[in-house]
Amino acid sequence: MRVIVVGGGVVGTMHAWQAVERGHEVVQIEREAEARGASLRNFGQIWVSGRAGGEELDTALRARELWERIGAEVPGLGFRAIGSLTPVRGAREYAVAEAAAARPDAAARGYELVTAAQAREINPALRGAFEAALWCERDAAVEPRTAQLHLREALKASGRYTFLPGREVREVVGHGAVRDDHGDVHRGDAVVLATGAWLSGLVRELAPDLPVRRVRLQMMQTAPLGEQLTTSVADADSFRYYPAYQSEALDLLNAEQAQAPVAAAHKMQLLMVQRQDGGLTIGDTHEYEHPFAFDTLEDPYEHLTEVVESFLGRPLPKIRHRWAGVYAQCTDTSRVVHRQQVADGVWLVTGPGGRGMTCSPAIAETTANELGW
Repeated sequence: MRVIVVGGGVVGTMHAWQAVERGHEVVQIEREAEARGASLRNFGQIWVSGRAGGEELDTALRARELWERIGAEVPGLGFRAIGSLTPVRGAREYAVAEAAAARPDAAARGYELVTAAQAREINPALRGAFEAALWCERDAAVEPRTAQLHLREALKASGRYTFLPGREVREVVGHGAVRDDHGDVHRGDAVVLATGAWLSGLVRELAPDLPVRRVRLQMMQTAPLGEQLTTSVADADSFRYYPAYQSEALDLLNAEQAQAPVAAAHKMQLLMVQRQDGGLTIGDTHEYEHPFAFDTLEDPYEHLTEVVESFLGRPLPKIRHRWAGVYAQCTDTSRVVHRQQVADGVWLVTGPGGRGMTCSPAIAETTANELGW
C-alpha cells in the first residue's frame, strides 16, 4: 500500500512507523519546516499511572510496550524505564495514594505505596519533606524535542518513506488523494490526517461538528540539576486531574483540602521529568476557555518552583526556557482519541489530549489494524 500521513507530530509519525513496519510506502506531509506543536512541548512522559481503567489503561500499557520496543531500535529516542513517584503529605493525600494502590489494576500499573525512606532509595534527589509516595513502575520517558527527528531518520533508512515539510494540505481531491498548497497532488490507498491542534481549514471543512477542543498549557525547563533525578515526579494535585485516582478518599481530599489558590485558578498539577542533558522539564497549567491568552503568566511558574524545591530540598537551577503549548482533546474525555472517516479513503485521528505522547504508538497501531494495513 501507499499511505499518506498529514502531520509531522508524534501521532502522525507513529502512523508512518506502523505503515512502514508493515511493509507499506509512506509519504508524510508537514505544514511547518519541522513539527512545532504539542509533540515537542510536553514532558516526554510515557504516563501509565494516571490513566482511567479499561480501554485507556490498555492503550497506555500497549503503548508502553511499543515505546520500549521502538526505543531499542531507535536509541536516539532516549527511552528510559524510570517509573514515577508521587510524594504525599498528610492523611488525606496518603488515603488517596492508598486507595490507588488497592485498585484491582494496581499491579498492571506497577503501583506500590512506599515510605519516604523507600522513595529516597528509589530517587535520592528527593531530600525534601514528605511522608510517603505512590510508586508507579510502568511509567517511562523519552526526549520529546528530538523523538520525531530520530524516528524519521529510522524511517528513511527503510527506503519506503518520504518526508515533505513546508506543505499545507488544502483539499481532498478523490479517493485517498489530497492537494497541498504547492499545487501537488498526493495519492495513496489511505490518507491519515494527524493534524494535532490544527482544527481549522481542511479539518473544519471535513468535520464541522468535531467533538474536540483545544487546551493550552504552560511549562518550563531548567539548567542541568547537577545530579540524577532517577524517576519522574508528580505532586498530589495530580490526583485531582487524573481518572485513575477517583475514589471516596479523593472526594474527601477535594472537600477538605483545597488546592493553593494559584493552582486552583490555573488547574495545575506538578509533573517533572529530567532530560538527558540534566535539565528538568516542569509543568503544568490547563486553560480551556477561548480565546487563549497570548502571554505566559509568572504566578504558576512561581508556584511550581516552590513545590519542586519542597520535594528536592534545594533550590532549582536557573530556568532556561518557558513556553506555552496547545493540544487537542476529545470533549468526551473518557475517549482515548477521535478517529473518523471524513472522506473516501481519508481518516482523521485527533484529540488524544494529554495522552498523545504516551499513547501514540498504540493509537497508530489501532488505526492500522482497523484500516486493514
